[in-house]
Amino acid sequence: MGSQPHVLVIPFPAQGHVAPLMKLSHQIVDHGIKVTFVSTEFINARLTTTMPVNSPIRLVSIPDGLEPGDDQIDILKPINNFEEVKPNHFKDLIEKINESDDDRIICVIADVAVAWAFDVAEKMGIQSAAFWPAGPATLALVFLSPKLIEDGIIDTQGTPIKNDLIWLSKEIPAWKSSEFPWSFPGESRMQNMFFQYVFRMNHTVKLCKWLLCNSFYELDSLALNLIPGIIPVGPLLLGNQLENHIGSFWPEDSTSLSWLDKQPEGSVIYASFGSTSTFNQQQFHELALGLELTGLPFLWVIRSDIANEALSEFLDGIRSRIADSGKIVDWAPQEQVLAHPFIACFITHCGWNSTLEGISMGVPSLCWPYFTDQFQNKSYICDFWKVGLGLNPDENGIITRQEINTKIKTLIIDDGIKTNALKLKQMAKKSVTEGGSSFKNFESFIEQIKH
Repeated sequence: MGSQPHVLVIPFPAQGHVAPLMKLSHQIVDHGIKVTFVSTEFINARLTTTMPVNSPIRLVSIPDGLEPGDDQIDILKPINNFEEVKPNHFKDLIEKINESDDDRIICVIADVAVAWAFDVAEKMGIQSAAFWPAGPATLALVFLSPKLIEDGIIDTQGTPIKNDLIWLSKEIPAWKSSEFPWSFPGESRMQNMFFQYVFRMNHTVKLCKWLLCNSFYELDSLALNLIPGIIPVGPLLLGNQLENHIGSFWPEDSTSLSWLDKQPEGSVIYASFGSTSTFNQQQFHELALGLELTGLPFLWVIRSDIANEALSEFLDGIRSRIADSGKIVDWAPQEQVLAHPFIACFITHCGWNSTLEGISMGVPSLCWPYFTDQFQNKSYICDFWKVGLGLNPDENGIITRQEINTKIKTLIIDDGIKTNALKLKQMAKKSVTEGGSSFKNFESFIEQIKH
């Protein structure tokens, strides 16, 4: 065995899973451990394009299992293939590395959803760590799912039988039965696939020596206490990494920052809805007009993969109208944007990475959840931590320009929300600095895998 410990890191194939595991990988490298980061060919190609050439992380790929004409963006086929064809490729990859590399693999760190990686590691006699990239309350609900079936609250497909609120603890937000993390109303195939993942997670975690999560104890101790042995090591942030593109699938538009520098302090609305959210054209229109109505400068992220011909034409019209007050980009260096002193609020889909980044930068949030755990994250933001407000759709399910305008203006003058946001920012910073809870947890984990 070589002198340098060597770990293999493998994420679930989605942006919100890749990014935090890449940040964790950089922290591991900083502690003198070699990291090989495994992803599908499609994702590896994207990472290779956006990652710096001098990155200390070694990127390797395993086949997608897709034909040349297959849609890489259609989530169902890549994920199903990821499940079916990857275990053998993963095993072959480990064997190849161990044969050709002096530094043999001593640990596999994989997303909780990549269940087969833990089976492979166990059969090869390699210790493993599971990584949970979402909020701890969501994981606690995942572990509760067999009991929800037993109690007749959901069926074996994850569909609600009873329209009850689910309380893990009376002190933390409840789930609506229509907003479970696996819920896709009207999308039975998608819901069934996600629920099967949830069921496998219950088995997966038992194979692992460690269970890491991207949170910190002070943020949600009540949910963390429901999960025996969980190790919070977050918030996972870029920190002192100079590279803007760690784990990003899209090139980040750095002109966002130079544009921000020219705006009035504490005045800018930042709107970004993650890597999967979509809107119909009417909702796009209302959002654009709502942002304009505020009279405030705004930075709006609209991914290139959702800009069809009709929407592109609409956006061209918006861009010309907002040239003096707003900026639209394909993708932004989000942590740096949120850390900018001129940001007033964050309109967000409430994905866990965005939620933690907003908290870590002390920015109040306007919540617009799309699916999975985002509804629960919204409940935490608005009702538990009280660092944001929600948006209410009209009778047609549209969030109107008036609602957007009113909520933004309410949010940016709410001193209570601002105070709460700054308190959480300080707590987050303290947790990852020397002596903090997540700092100590991470240091302990590193020492354990080295020995």
